[in-house]
Amino acid sequence: MNQVAIPIKIERKLRGTIKGRTPEPNALREVQALLGDEPRRRDLLIEHLHKIQDRYGELSAARLVALAAEMKLSLAEVYEVATFYHHFDVVKEGDAAPAAVTVRVCASLACEMAGAKNLLEKLPAVLGRDVRVISAPCVGRCDTAPVAVVGQNPLPYATLDGVKKLVAAKALKQESGRCVAYAEYRKNGGYRILRQCLAGERDHRELTQAMEDSGLRGLGGAGFPAGRKWKIVRAEPEPRLLAVNIDEGEPGTFKDRHYLERDPHRFLEGVLIAAWTAGIAEVYIYLRDEYAGCRALLQRELAALQADPPCALPPIHLRRGAGAYICGEESAMIESIEGKRGMPRLRPPYVAEIGLFGRPTLEHNMETLYWVREILERGAAWFAGHGRRERHGLRSFSVSGRVNKPGVHLAPAGITVKELIAEYCGGMLEGHAFYAYLPGGASGGILPASMGDIPLDFDTLQPYGCFIGSAAVIILSERDRAADAARNLMRFFAEESCGRCTPCRVGTAKALKLLDEPKWNQALLAELSQVMIDASICGLGQAAPNPVLSVMKYFPHEIA
Repeated sequence: MNQVAIPIKIERKLRGTIKGRTPEPNALREVQALLGDEPRRRDLLIEHLHKIQDRYGELSAARLVALAAEMKLSLAEVYEVATFYHHFDVVKEGDAAPAAVTVRVCASLACEMAGAKNLLEKLPAVLGRDVRVISAPCVGRCDTAPVAVVGQNPLPYATLDGVKKLVAAKALKQESGRCVAYAEYRKNGGYRILRQCLAGERDHRELTQAMEDSGLRGLGGAGFPAGRKWKIVRAEPEPRLLAVNIDEGEPGTFKDRHYLERDPHRFLEGVLIAAWTAGIAEVYIYLRDEYAGCRALLQRELAALQADPPCALPPIHLRRGAGAYICGEESAMIESIEGKRGMPRLRPPYVAEIGLFGRPTLEHNMETLYWVREILERGAAWFAGHGRRERHGLRSFSVSGRVNKPGVHLAPAGITVKELIAEYCGGMLEGHAFYAYLPGGASGGILPASMGDIPLDFDTLQPYGCFIGSAAVIILSERDRAADAARNLMRFFAEESCGRCTPCRVGTAKALKLLDEPKWNQALLAELSQVMIDASICGLGQAAPNPVLSVMKYFPHEIA
């Protein structure tokens, strides 16, 4: 595999000191000790901010000044990044530091349905003033709602007493759990295909064709054919990069975490096969900060792989998000990997042409790469042979809400939601009747149970104003209201808008105010939604109106 030194350092005129601020000697010593021998490159800014946050529980003004001086950046560059991400606690001069322990209660739809509001209202009194309780966007554990995260330790099926006990136990670091470790994976045939590739026993055209024949499409939401993407990027000039997106912040989605916790090397082998096929020089894996256990697991297994590699490996970099849903958008993720605010880029150019560090970039969702080894071992026909109603392939549905067996369910493409509930989810919860469903997470729209016979797959839901996205299916019963779900989702979008474009920044906030009215102004909401769809830069603003439009179309009795 080609190993090419990537010119990742952004050219700049360096200053000897930071303009306007002189770092305090003690703060500078603290920052220097934390960073040690780590490079001071611009793209490592977020990683270095995490080091300070992890060590001190905050980002004080003095340490931000010291970090800026150490990295030879302006304080404005450091401050704008630190204040952009939810998980960084920037403490201004004169302000009190945050509490030593933070409890984040997930307030996304599945957790709200399971009682998150009660936790948010009552936990402050139960835990006292020494513990900070805040609302959090989706933490990727919708199947165990409601969820509270104490430090970095998620508590499934959270209760007031359970959170209190976890805080008292000071169990603030997430354990990485058990998985198929490196030795076991190698013993069972792991990395065999990768070794064949590097030994010249496989041809990149053969592998690309297999991906195309299988019909495997991007499983992060956009659904672009994987094989075609490999072909496009390989045709671009070297050096080329691979950026893997594991920032699944879409409310209702947790499939990537599910697979990563169980079989990380199946994913890593897919990464390396894709890298070889597309002629990739270096790999960057972007993992959301909420997945602390997955991060520890990946660090351990990557170290085992690199200590005893099955063949030559390209450089693999694991990068840590900092709490920003927008970084699930490919160009915003790339900006974040470069150490910047996660704000989407205007397109064209596309990331396949000019992506990470200005190089042609192959961008993939984690689950897409997870299936590569399986398809190459079993053959393209095996994967394409699954499906119903003339659809092809397998889909990993993240199912949450009012069903007996929430979780990740691997089912044939083209299955309907009624079949999914009956055959995979153990039916509806006792005492609940199927009322409505979200076929594609927060942005995929809402449909009534009477439309539960539509095949769930790419391109099947668009005629109804919905889409499958990352296949996050949230089930509502007659005890829920679609209008309440739309309000919850719009609150999420308003909080998570990066703020770059006016239609999204102002539109989501305005829409939320309109949804809080006793009677919806449907004409104004429809006009506002169209502006957001037409003029927003990225998919967040373009898709945010979908739940609202769905309610007005399919649930008019709720808002009359």
